[in-house]
Amino acid sequence: MGACIPDSWSCHAYSRVNATTPTTLNPPSSATAASGSSFYAAMRILPPKEREAMYEIYAFCRKVDDVADGGESREIRRQKLDQWRAAIDACYGDTPPRELVALARQIRNFGLLRKDFMDVIDGMQMDVEGDIVAPDWATLDLYCDRVASAVGRLSVRVFGLAHDSGVALAYHLGRALQLTNIVRDVDEDGLIGRLYLPKEELEQAGVDARDVAAAVADPALALALEAVARRSRDHFVTADRLMDGCKRRAVRAPRLMAAAYQDLLRRMFAKGFAPPRERVRVSKLRLARAILTYAVL
Repeated sequence: MGACIPDSWSCHAYSRVNATTPTTLNPPSSATAASGSSFYAAMRILPPKEREAMYEIYAFCRKVDDVADGGESREIRRQKLDQWRAAIDACYGDTPPRELVALARQIRNFGLLRKDFMDVIDGMQMDVEGDIVAPDWATLDLYCDRVASAVGRLSVRVFGLAHDSGVALAYHLGRALQLTNIVRDVDEDGLIGRLYLPKEELEQAGVDARDVAAAVADPALALALEAVARRSRDHFVTADRLMDGCKRRAVRAPRLMAAAYQDLLRRMFAKGFAPPRERVRVSKLRLARAILTYAVL
């Protein structure tokens, strides 16, 4: 889908690979899987134990995302997601699947919650059940919570944040990142019949979402995109305030994520949202500056 971001706080953050099931998962290593992504920079600034845990979370997210966006029938993808639910359940027992032993170890090491993994899978299920087109804000918010903020809730446990501040940060930063990518990837998503922009904003802009291709090409769509971008910006502001109140070393990785994507959002505002839209990418220079800034905290 359109939420492709350079961090682990969205299960749609990863480049596509062949979809696998828990019984066929056999990557060369979680670190190798992560190395091809721009999120690798954020993981590399973490201490070794935390880094390894994030690699495993990343690998899980990448695999279930591959199932959701795979080319198989919806029924087969449902079955594969159910297999993942069973595999995650087994990770909380005495005999985790052989392919997920490393993830089970990180679950124990950091007290990762089963519900957060299940929320992620439920988010993938939303894409499997049908192409998402013009959901209302409540449905979109639920989707963002499952595919982004749930990953954030797993991540903040690894980072060592206190429960309340960690959950709040995951809530706001996850939504900020996800909404930014929904705005950025609207044209790409439209090509596969998806339109994640909320129906309230589309109606306000006077855009008819019944024909996705026509809606994406409508100049009035810029109004809806800007509204969602403003919502994302508000979440970034709150996330920054929350991180100001946390121990600096505990929020190095999320600071880097937020800095890179706030720059992306600023550049989208500067370019405007009317078609033809040029896809904005994370600035390598901005990312390098963020690494230099937050790697030494």
